[in-house]
Amino acid sequence: MSQFIDYGNIDFEGTTKSNFVDKSGLIEFLNSAIDTRNRFICVSRPRRFGKSVAAQMAYAYYDRSCNSSKLFEGLEITMSPDYQTHLNKYPTIFIDWNRFANIPKNEILKVAQKHFVKDLKESYPFLEEQDNFSDALVEINQKTGDRFILIIDEWDMLVRDVEQDVQDEYVNFLRVMFKSNNANKLFLLVYMTGILPIIKIKTQSALNNFVEFSIVNPGNTAKYYGFTEQEVAALCKDSDMDFALMKHAYDGYIIGREKSMFNPNSVMQSILFRNYDSYWSKTASFMAIETYLHIDADNVRSKIIEMMNGESISVRVSSFRNDMKNINTCDDVLTLLVHLGYLSYNPATQCVSVPNTEVSEEFENAVSVAGWGELSKAVNSSLSLLNDTINLKKDKIARAFDDYHFEASSILEFNDENSMRCAIILAYYAAKPFYNIFHELPTGKGFADIVFIPLPNSQRPAIVVELKYDQTADTAISQIKRKNYPASLKGFSKQIILCGINYNKSTSKHEVKMEVIE
Repeated sequence: MSQFIDYGNIDFEGTTKSNFVDKSGLIEFLNSAIDTRNRFICVSRPRRFGKSVAAQMAYAYYDRSCNSSKLFEGLEITMSPDYQTHLNKYPTIFIDWNRFANIPKNEILKVAQKHFVKDLKESYPFLEEQDNFSDALVEINQKTGDRFILIIDEWDMLVRDVEQDVQDEYVNFLRVMFKSNNANKLFLLVYMTGILPIIKIKTQSALNNFVEFSIVNPGNTAKYYGFTEQEVAALCKDSDMDFALMKHAYDGYIIGREKSMFNPNSVMQSILFRNYDSYWSKTASFMAIETYLHIDADNVRSKIIEMMNGESISVRVSSFRNDMKNINTCDDVLTLLVHLGYLSYNPATQCVSVPNTEVSEEFENAVSVAGWGELSKAVNSSLSLLNDTINLKKDKIARAFDDYHFEASSILEFNDENSMRCAIILAYYAAKPFYNIFHELPTGKGFADIVFIPLPNSQRPAIVVELKYDQTADTAISQIKRKNYPASLKGFSKQIILCGINYNKSTSKHEVKMEVIE
């Protein structure tokens, strides 16, 4: 049986037998590009965002060797006017570069082309013996007139973390195939997916005839990768899972106009195992990118710590060359983390942030991997501070804040007011798995500095924190009461802890006052 051409719809058939979220609208978008100047398409997304499923779906739809009408029955694509026009009509080739992952990378291209040509010969017995995939396609086209749909999954495997000569050979292979005079004759549609956008040569794409849709510029493809709020809400309802907990763990990605996107793999794993664990770390280790955290190290570390504290950071994504070898600046590092799924990019503000608690845990791992001793100590001590807060141990809390403020000031170049806020947020870092944390939460009569709202089914109290600088902790508590901040928390928790914190600049000490509202 062929592995790359005319092998049927078995991969997609298996997918539809599980909790399948209908993304078949992508096919209508692809159909609109067939045999047009936009026929060369590259879509890049982080790992575990449904790229392979989408590629398998497209193959099942186009492949001439099978009948996929039952698989698509009831799906969105069947409402498209040209659904039947392209269904199972074309010689379709599917290349998944991961199939060659066990071969030394400097040999993959040579070995792969032999396999491709061997498969083509099964469908086209007249094909002459040769090792060049592109030449074989040209011969087939000249003798039969057949034009192909080519789907490539993990297109970027041979540009990520490889020697320069391997990368150059692979990029040249793609350029010969897609930028030659024969390209339009050979291909009705080329659809590539991967983690990285197409590599840049100097400032231009190495394949500038491709239309690219990346996670920072997704265009019309935004909703087809990742799960939307509505899709996850429906899955939670069908599976009797808590949507609020699912959202807290796996939401937070912004993809173009889609402002609330979930990691699909983590959602599906959560439903399968019926908990809200971190599944991101089970698919890859942060150690794989540890090297990049030492590029422009002081700047990278400072900005990652700010994002761990809930801040959004401005980043210039245009300088990134779309590979993992030519990374020289903090902006390059942060942009790479966006493409890998560790950060969410907001195109409206051109800022990045940590999307959710699942990824936050990965940054905690990065702290120890990268050897950031001060921050590692702070994060490890944070859970004790949270427990002390719930148990109203204000003296221990005040001493802990003294230490956190010192650590924050030494890590980040903030002025005193901002350093204090950073210290408090860092101090309560361990609260993230148990609470929704809001900074400057609107309460009707003002903005509470920091509010901790417990997640559903939690027995933990809500916490309101008000910060003062060179005043008194009593003043902070009075403001909480005067502006009635707790009123907006009724219904979230049976108990609300009020925590007023004042920093005395002359003594570099914190004063804490606490009260409880039942």
